[in-house]
Amino acid sequence: MVDVDKAVIARFRKDGLTFEVLVDCDQALLFREGKATLDDALATNDIFSDVKKGLHAAIRDMEKVFGTTDNRVISSEIVSRGEIHLTSEHRARLRERTRNRLVYLIHRNTINPQTKTPHPHDRIMRAFEEGRVRIDEFRSAEEQFDAVLNQLRPILPVRVEEWEVEVVLPVNHAARLYPVLSRYGKLLKDEWQNDGSLLAVLFMPAGLYEPFETEINKETHGEVSLRVLSRK
Repeated sequence: MVDVDKAVIARFRKDGLTFEVLVDCDQALLFREGKATLDDALATNDIFSDVKKGLHAAIRDMEKVFGTTDNRVISSEIVSRGEIHLTSEHRARLRERTRNRLVYLIHRNTINPQTKTPHPHDRIMRAFEEGRVRIDEFRSAEEQFDAVLNQLRPILPVRVEEWEVEVVLPVNHAARLYPVLSRYGKLLKDEWQNDGSLLAVLFMPAGLYEPFETEINKETHGEVSLRVLSRK
């Protein structure tokens, strides 16, 4: 349990009824991600209809909405599915984390159609500031990826692209580096040649080609053949 004086309210509404619990903001968010326990998140075991007035939820209301009167089951539902009242500090931290994830996804999955290469992280970050891009801290970066791209397009030339890349690894590197391939994309083809070399085709986000090329050339000392077969 956490300090009640530092707790915030998690609220769940359904069928005109309100249920509230007191939680530690950080731990409640971690609980939603499966990274903390319910005990880490809760400040008390009480279920309220109005925390500020000290009104506890009626048993019949809990039974009606949750199908149980078990406080732990109900608390888990409220923290998992309800609205958590975040402080301005928590909102800012969540927004920054979501923005950083979006910058990574844009760098990874898109290219500048003028140069055929990914935009650098700092250029994407500047575009967020220039375009005053709106970010919803309560939604994942993946969920709002398309909407954010649409906000960026007037400022940043960008295109989502995936590439099919042919990779030929010589026999002295093939077995060792085979596991590396799947880290960068979906393996569409892997054929072991008679001489022990490997012919593979990867389907990868365009933004991963450059780091892939760098790593694979370093690991093979340049003894690798790479060819972009298609861009989609």
